[in-house]
Amino acid sequence: MVRGHAGEVEHVLVVSTLGAPERRWLRGRRPRAASPTPAPVTTGRVTLVTAQPFADEGAAERWLRAAGEAEAQAAVATLNRVLHMQRAATADPHVREVRREQAVVVRAGYGEGDQVADGRWVRALELPLDAGRRRRDAALRPQERLGALLGGRDAVLACEELALRARQDVEAGRRREAALQLDAALTAGLAELEPWSARGDLAARLAELRDLHGAVHAAAQAALQGAVDDEADVAVRRALERLEAALRARTALGFD
Repeated sequence: MVRGHAGEVEHVLVVSTLGAPERRWLRGRRPRAASPTPAPVTTGRVTLVTAQPFADEGAAERWLRAAGEAEAQAAVATLNRVLHMQRAATADPHVREVRREQAVVVRAGYGEGDQVADGRWVRALELPLDAGRRRRDAALRPQERLGALLGGRDAVLACEELALRARQDVEAGRRREAALQLDAALTAGLAELEPWSARGDLAARLAELRDLHGAVHAAAQAALQGAVDDEADVAVRRALERLEAALRARTALGFD
């Protein structure tokens, strides 16, 4: 059960494994011949059940007809909240949050309690991925950058990883973590991007980031005291967007 800040149950999260291959532990220490047939792929299914039932089937139908990308994103946010807690509880840094685009399929539906707990329903709809998100991902052209990284013509900067972590925290609403991560990302980024300052408009972008860093550092100091207010949160989000823009500008200049 997933509870809110007041302790009330908001959702019931049901996790199941589908199509899991049988585990056959090797006996002895000698390896066995491998089969040329690919092993079955394990699929996980997560069912998020709201704790508040519909008044009647008519209300459920009206909700289902209106369901769309907002419901899909809200469900992913709840799942990621649980994964974040699991990462902390298990002290396992490899427990990662997920993106809506990683799902094989996303469905919205309604049914009786026993049905939905087992991933079944009275009626459900498959929610397609929003076309705007597909266009945005395609515009990033990640394959060109990956080719440069694999070919040794570019390198992953430390600030890139730190900025990605800050973005993950921002989108999850973790203000304190976002401020602390971005403070570190800007510190690294201002140093790492300096060698490219003579190319394109990166000098102006670095000057902008230096101006924004002070507010982010103040937000990080507030985070250490336990709170990041709305004004500081806006400053963190703004600075993160500008850092991401600077990183995109660097890669847009090419890798030769």
